[in-house]
Amino acid sequence: MTTKSKVALVTGASRGLGKNAALRLAERGTDVIITYNKQSTAADAVVEEIVKVGRRAFALQLNVEDAGSFGGFAERLSEGLAKWELVQIDYLVNNAGIDAVSMIPDTTEAAFDSLFNVHFKGVYFLTQRLLPLLAQNGGIVNLSTGLTRFSTPGYAAYASMKGAVEVLTRYLAKELGSRGINVNTVAPGIVETDFTKEAFDAHPGLNSFMSGITALGRVGQPQDIGGVIAFLCSDDARWINAQRIEVSGGMFL
Repeated sequence: MTTKSKVALVTGASRGLGKNAALRLAERGTDVIITYNKQSTAADAVVEEIVKVGRRAFALQLNVEDAGSFGGFAERLSEGLAKWELVQIDYLVNNAGIDAVSMIPDTTEAAFDSLFNVHFKGVYFLTQRLLPLLAQNGGIVNLSTGLTRFSTPGYAAYASMKGAVEVLTRYLAKELGSRGINVNTVAPGIVETDFTKEAFDAHPGLNSFMSGITALGRVGQPQDIGGVIAFLCSDDARWINAQRIEVSGGMFL
């Protein structure tokens, strides 16, 4: 008997960690739906890479800062699934995010609200909206950051939103347990992506410093994170639930 392939939805997967997670999921035999905000060409390229490894894929536009758009997104997701003769996804990976660095005295209300809308409100209400489309015995992976454990000046607002996501993860795990859905958090350390390129370019010694305070002696790469996300979206991780898994190479030990 042929086993039905699993389907994962990865937000913000046109680049960086989301892209790598989508590709690693495909390599493990999972069909993948990715979202992008503005980079449609990059998203199409990721879809092509997934198809090349023999899995199905399509991309949908989604602005996670706009909770009012989630109903329409869910409808478009259902339409896409229907083309595969499906009605639900098995895994949801809440990865989409933005970066904003500012010391507490310099943080504007607008910047704070944007971080809140993307990293917490967006995760909360997108997950809420997609719960009817999430299959029994499925899973959710929320992305956090190592900055919720150690403190780096300039990231108070960003890390606070991610701390809220870590609490939300535990509550989701509790409330969705009756459906067999496990929910976990992946908290990366610093990773070299276009997300962090500005910081690395602005501070030439940053790479060496971060390598020095990391037990494994280097900064992270996207492939260090994507495989962990893909593992959590599998039956091998079935009994892992409500956990914060830091993937940082051992920063600030």
